[in-house]
Amino acid sequence: MRALMPFDTFRIWGYHLRYKVGGYAMKQFRILLVDDEVRILNFLRSKLRAQGYEVLTASNGAAALEQARAQEPDLIVLDVVMPKMGGFEVLQELRSFSPVPVIILSAKGADADKIRGLGLGADDYISKPFNPDELVARIEAVRRRLEPEEKRKATPPLSVEGVTIDTEERSIVVRGREVRLTRIEWLLLSELARNAGRLMLYEELLTRIWGLEYRDDLQILRTWISRLRYKIEKDPEHPTLLRTVPKTGYILGGAKMS
Repeated sequence: MRALMPFDTFRIWGYHLRYKVGGYAMKQFRILLVDDEVRILNFLRSKLRAQGYEVLTASNGAAALEQARAQEPDLIVLDVVMPKMGGFEVLQELRSFSPVPVIILSAKGADADKIRGLGLGADDYISKPFNPDELVARIEAVRRRLEPEEKRKATPPLSVEGVTIDTEERSIVVRGREVRLTRIEWLLLSELARNAGRLMLYEELLTRIWGLEYRDDLQILRTWISRLRYKIEKDPEHPTLLRTVPKTGYILGGAKMS
């Protein structure tokens, strides 16, 4: 292993550390902006730098993937409609080598496009035209979700209907087979597991997992619940482990309604 050189960087708990002679310095949260419109790139870069972020930019999909590999951003804001390689294609390729959080930013605001983006592994979706302050708020919400797992309350392993969830070890075994979850899937399942048997209101889950800014976004919650069910239920179309209470919320396991 080579010796560390001045200005070498690496990541611990979602932050970059920069090595300097005599010690280490915490770097800024690094965001990669991807958009083929230079005007939008310049505006967002100025806005986010003013908020204290380190900002990288890419004007096409190939450059975005290259930057993602080389610079290891903490978050990517990704436009969908770009020439040659669109945002969905970039996201699919990105997920083959990186779990970095992604916020989709696009003029394609239809529910089908939103669901497709979330299904490919995006963390959030904002439609153009957008409020820059809302984008900043959602970036902050992503940062909160990246806090070290140790800061989150651990509970004893939960076993129900052939599924064992261990929030301390951050593992899930479904009918004898270990299952890998995305970051959002794990945060959602672990929150439900910590409150097993209790009705979790839509607003409660949205606020705890995504932040107060998302408390009314049922579409994002339903999309991730659906993804989760396909990984833990015997029959995802007729769930018995993660059940819906219509117009109210979800229950994992038993039926305590408090």
